Amino acid sequence: MKRYHCPVELAVDVIGGKWRPVILAHLKEGVHRYGELRRRMPDVSEKMLTQRLRELEADGLVTRRALVASPPHVEYALTDEGRSLAPVLQALYDWGAARAERTGTPIDAA
Repeated sequence: MKRYHCPVELAVDVIGGKWRPVILAHLKEGVHRYGELRRRMPDVSEKMLTQRLRELEADGLVTRRALVASPPHVEYALTDEGRSLAPVLQALYDWGAARAERTGTPIDAA
């Protein structure tokens, strides 16, 4: 088992990177199909989104549910462990929104 020297180190290891926190933030809003996540994140490649979703699933933060429908589709949702990140994700969202306002950075919400 990997040893950490600071709790922040562990947190960043689990949710760090460019896309993981963004995926988690979208799933914090509720269950999303793969295509919905893709539309909300137009700058991420399909390969990268799939990789990150698999990693988050392996880390126990996200569940994947394949539904037999016509056409078949897959839904993603946060696990209880993933939902425990809600305050952290909200704090990141609030800070990012305030920073965008302070600096005049446009946010194009999907």
